[in-house]
Amino acid sequence: MLPRLLRHPWMDDDIEAFREQVRRYVAGELSPQLDGWRRQGFIPREVWRPFGRMGFLLPELAEACGGAGASLAYQLVVQDELAKAEVPAITGVHTIAAHYILDYGTEAQKQRWLPRLASGEMLAGIALTEPGCGSDLKALRTRARREGDGYVIDGAKTFITNGFTANLLVVAVRTGDAGSRGVSLVVLETEELPGFRVGRRLEKLGQHASDTAELFFDGVRVPADQLLGEKEGQGFAQLMSQLPYERLLIAVPAAAVIERAVELTVDYTRQRKAFGQPLADFQNTRFKLAECATLAHVVRSFVNDCIQRLLDGTLDDEAAYMAKWWCSEQQGKVVDECLQLFGGYGYMAEYPIARLYADARVQRIYGGATEIMKDLIARKLCA
Repeated sequence: MLPRLLRHPWMDDDIEAFREQVRRYVAGELSPQLDGWRRQGFIPREVWRPFGRMGFLLPELAEACGGAGASLAYQLVVQDELAKAEVPAITGVHTIAAHYILDYGTEAQKQRWLPRLASGEMLAGIALTEPGCGSDLKALRTRARREGDGYVIDGAKTFITNGFTANLLVVAVRTGDAGSRGVSLVVLETEELPGFRVGRRLEKLGQHASDTAELFFDGVRVPADQLLGEKEGQGFAQLMSQLPYERLLIAVPAAAVIERAVELTVDYTRQRKAFGQPLADFQNTRFKLAECATLAHVVRSFVNDCIQRLLDGTLDDEAAYMAKWWCSEQQGKVVDECLQLFGGYGYMAEYPIARLYADARVQRIYGGATEIMKDLIARKLCA
């Protein structure tokens, strides 16, 4: 059993009861179907409708927008429980897209989209990355040109989570000159949208139940009122403003997966015998488990402190960058150490530890690669 942690003020009885509801639902309704979803390469969009009816998709939205008016901690608890159950970050992307609309959309846009996102009627994706651009959003080439009372969009995106299953996309487009000031966000309802096409579902190293796709826009026409907000050129600032919360949507699952890996490995080494004794009786095993349990404790302590600061309004960008890169790096390290203790069985996909290993690798890449996070921290230090 992992060490007990300090109970932060955000960890009240109500949120613990909510956590238990989420855990039971995930175990009963999602986990039994995960193997099939991994094999087909996506989770059907309809799966999230009952999840939304339970209040698990966007509990942090106001009741007028279809939520429960809860704190962001409730959403982070959902992400924690999904990660422990090996459900990929589909709803994490969904909540980020919803928050762009919540914070920057017009009142009409909020009423049009947020209740449908909260209920699960719509599943959201975010179309940022383009071939050849990577993390450099200032260099994006997908263009939306103004024609009459609308926009015409041409371009391509790649590595888009929920790209195959989403029916609402927040798309980064160029509406002006080169650089950050020419970037805008446009919201698209993609079902039967002329000129919009989903390309390949990309085959990934891990996260096999999460669809990742190429997207193509060939003369896609949308009304001007689907520009997010009321002015062009605000897209880069809109994308940058959500960073502390978005980074925690990666750090929290990292903590959850580390804990799950340690639990699995402790159980395995107690049962598995080598040379006439349980693996857990060997000094090397015990030292490795002690190291991993310590990292699990430190990561969770750091993450819980960041959550508390987020809720208090004191979480600065640099702390969020630190949480994102360091926790995801520890996730990779701990899962690797744990897999080693499984021996050959750890390399078999039927064992959860193998899937956790493959799924963990992208954590150091998406949401801002480790190197980008370090550079952003260093900019503040060296300013």
